[in-house]
Amino acid sequence: MIHQFEINGTNMVLDVNSGAVHILDPEAAKVLSCYDNDGMPVNEKMELLEKEYGHEQINEIRSELGGLISEGLLYADNPYEDMFADVKGSTMVKALCLHIAHDCNMRCKYCFAGEGDYNGEKSVMPVEVAKKAIDFVIANSGNRKNIEIDFFGGEPLLNMETVKETVRYAREKEQIHNKCFRFTITTNGILLNDETNDYLNSTMDNIVLSLDGRKEVNDTMRVRRDGTGTYETILPKFKKLVSTRKDKDYYVRGTFTSKNLDFSKDVIHMADSGFEQLSMEPVVLKDGSGFEIKAEHLEKIFSEYEKLARMLLERKRANKGVNFFHFMIDLDGGPCIVKRLRGCGSGSEYLAVTPAGELFPCHQFAGFQEFKMGNVFTGIDRPDIIDKFKKINVYTREKCRECWARFYCSGGCTANAWQFKKDLSGVYEIGCEMQKKRIECALWLKANENSG
Repeated sequence: MIHQFEINGTNMVLDVNSGAVHILDPEAAKVLSCYDNDGMPVNEKMELLEKEYGHEQINEIRSELGGLISEGLLYADNPYEDMFADVKGSTMVKALCLHIAHDCNMRCKYCFAGEGDYNGEKSVMPVEVAKKAIDFVIANSGNRKNIEIDFFGGEPLLNMETVKETVRYAREKEQIHNKCFRFTITTNGILLNDETNDYLNSTMDNIVLSLDGRKEVNDTMRVRRDGTGTYETILPKFKKLVSTRKDKDYYVRGTFTSKNLDFSKDVIHMADSGFEQLSMEPVVLKDGSGFEIKAEHLEKIFSEYEKLARMLLERKRANKGVNFFHFMIDLDGGPCIVKRLRGCGSGSEYLAVTPAGELFPCHQFAGFQEFKMGNVFTGIDRPDIIDKFKKINVYTREKCRECWARFYCSGGCTANAWQFKKDLSGVYEIGCEMQKKRIECALWLKANENSG
């Protein structure tokens, strides 16, 4: 299988199964298109091209393409489906998302977690629950050494005591059990101060900072409880925190909605504000919210992604480069084939823990009682849920089996599939289309960076 496309004036082709990417001149692109199974014989299409370009040139191109095919770099075989039939999903827990606070000091208009309480009661995670979560992941991580702990909310800085005690306890236990904990925290930034900055910089391997870009965009969506905007408060705090991170990871993460489909301006605004690690996620909301992404928005979004790719390339060539999360792609290594086909591992390798200690497949399933898997005190009591999630991969998702993007999106988000289709093996089609465009842009950027 191949995926041939044109982006920003460049003809490209991805060989799906080998992962090889080729840049084509216009003539080669037309020759390769002749192999499309559109009902017209290949030789007839080639004869038409020979009349336009001449027999010798077309023959030379066909010979070069034939060489790539023989080397397994075009139309490579797909051995993975048969191989994957024998691969059993892991039950080794590698990561926990700790819901440190089911409460928030903001009222973002698109928040999937309601007012931070996941449409339940407001609460914060007690220290004893957090410690039990650490005990649980140690007991259920097998011989895996590296473990990820994400501090999430709501707003986790509302419960810093538990954050600090969790880190202290985990560091104490990792020496005993030969584990290595890596910590991430996501914050809206309102409560950041010098003391908190120092602590986060000394303990957190990654920090996710929520900002939607331009002031007018951010302050339309990301507001306090009283409805006032947050931009003027959080921007200087984020700048100060990032300036002291040194070589430690962080991301400034935004969300775009139907109200700012010109989101490339928000990404560049954040870059111009001095942030180098950026992410801008499309909102995921059902119809009726007023902010949701609809099918009629896709053409504009695709154009915006292509525009953003051009702008980021220009910045890189001007030595002002930034990393945009959705355009980062590894063509040389990256995740193993099992990881590529199974995705994030939610429901088996990655679990969420509520303030009460309840276990759910991931943070987006929290509060949906039909997906409650157990708790950190007594363990898993719904192994059937784990079994369901372990079986999900690109070959069990009917719409993913023959999709050219399957090795890069891993079938998409299971929580989104459930939200829109009530089917764990379904897909969120609008999300799929945006993901495919992002992959094309990422391949174009990589090609241009490599070619200079």
